[in-house]
Amino acid sequence: MAELRHSTSMGGRAVSSPRKRDDVLSPLAPENLPDHDGGGRDRHPRDRFRSLLSSFQCSKISLFSDDSRFHPYNSKISLFLLLFVLVAGLISVFSILNRLNAPYLCRKDGIVLRCPRVKESPSLWENPYSATTSWKSCAERQSGVISGLPPENETNGYIFIHAEGGLNQQRIAICNAVAVAKIMNATLIMPVLKQDQIWKDQTKFEDIFDVDHFIDYLKDDVRIVRDIPEWFIDKSELFTSIRRTVKNIPKYAPAQFYIDNVLPRIKEKKIMALKPFVDRLGYDNVPQEINRLRCRVNYHALKFLPEIEEMADLLASRMRNRTASPNPYMALHLRFEKGMVGLSFCDFVGTREEKALMALYRQKEWPRRYKNGSHLWSLALQKRKEGRCPLEPGEVAVILRAMGYPKETQIYVASGQVYGGQNRMAPLRNMFPNLVTKEELASKEELDGFRKHVTSLAALDFLVCLKSDVFVMTHGGNFAKLIIGARRYMGHRLKSIKPDKGLMSKSLGDPYMGWATFVEDVVVTHQTRTGLPEETFPNYDLWENPLTPCMCRA
Repeated sequence: MAELRHSTSMGGRAVSSPRKRDDVLSPLAPENLPDHDGGGRDRHPRDRFRSLLSSFQCSKISLFSDDSRFHPYNSKISLFLLLFVLVAGLISVFSILNRLNAPYLCRKDGIVLRCPRVKESPSLWENPYSATTSWKSCAERQSGVISGLPPENETNGYIFIHAEGGLNQQRIAICNAVAVAKIMNATLIMPVLKQDQIWKDQTKFEDIFDVDHFIDYLKDDVRIVRDIPEWFIDKSELFTSIRRTVKNIPKYAPAQFYIDNVLPRIKEKKIMALKPFVDRLGYDNVPQEINRLRCRVNYHALKFLPEIEEMADLLASRMRNRTASPNPYMALHLRFEKGMVGLSFCDFVGTREEKALMALYRQKEWPRRYKNGSHLWSLALQKRKEGRCPLEPGEVAVILRAMGYPKETQIYVASGQVYGGQNRMAPLRNMFPNLVTKEELASKEELDGFRKHVTSLAALDFLVCLKSDVFVMTHGGNFAKLIIGARRYMGHRLKSIKPDKGLMSKSLGDPYMGWATFVEDVVVTHQTRTGLPEETFPNYDLWENPLTPCMCRA
């Protein structure tokens, strides 16, 4: 498998097979490869299926041969049964086709009509219309509703949180803070965006989000104030004093935990800080109206500043007009930075020197996980089989070509500094030369106003990806799941491709799989992994799939 990944990263995919399985050659491999005779044992489940099928056909032929062991009477019975099965099958097929093509009842302008079914051909750039009309967003603020909220000074007290991490982790923390304030009938002090060791950014809430819109949109749900009340004299106490801090909140805590354990302390102290506050509220253990409120915050109340929105619109427009005529574009969230590669503890293509340097980096940054390093190879293999490793740029390129995206596809890349630099990006750029980043779409002067805050640049990437015709993620994380969730909330029409990394690892690691078979595997596997409606399930992720609490039947 490692050898195959070596070949993949160099822009070509190994295609050698002991059988003449594929008439179509890979666009990644040289043409006129020599054929080899198929004398080996079956290496792939699809070959075993074919051998079973051929065995069935041989047995069917022998059933009607002039074999003395079969009585003519038995042959007539067998023939009759076979004809009966064929007739029944044809009747069933025609019945299904008629039902599929028959008109269905639809509603237009309040009138029930018989609407014809229109067969849609698969599209590279959007999900089938027929599969995206069953649900609509319904978490927005209801107009004309009289608020039952008490005045600020009559709530149970004030809560204050630090929103830690990067932009998208902070976004989730803000949504959760509003929900927790609602659960406890508390007033929320405007969250502080806390600097962390990775981002090292001193961005304030008002530097990235529209504060006035945030407060106004939620005025019927939660009391929100811009600053700590004036009567609270020692403001630094909220940041330092343990007497003013609730620290024992478990991850994914239920709503009842806050009512039983946090609310009494807020009533006693009047102002309390909650920290840490990363993922401190569950999904299926809180009321549905609370989850709907979180969606209201995420999709409606949290708006970026107008200048960020305008710049993102400009970048998206430039992406759509890079050719002589308007073109769709793909957004690729490529997670292959040095920190991500190191933290994954997966094995990747590289020289011995690169691998040695990565081992030293992991030993320094994560000594408890690294230990003596002897267990890491087996761990890396296991993680790759389970689909828990980031996709390399070369692997992404092969998968996209297998899906049918042509070389001319316009791709916006949202990524940090890719580990391995241009050499690592070469296979992806060779197969898709129209790769661009925001730095290539905009001038230095246009971006200078956003460089003072790292989160502003991240917000531009977020919005350009959100507006794309197709979004492709390569690894998990808050950025990708928030994008996919938002595009689902917008109606499921926009494609959001989530590669099955476990299955792709198996296919990419099979040296006997031909290109046509690989293409079939990729297409079939990802037919339902494009942001289509999915029912929620226990412990689901609200941010990636807002279907049940935040969307209603159309």
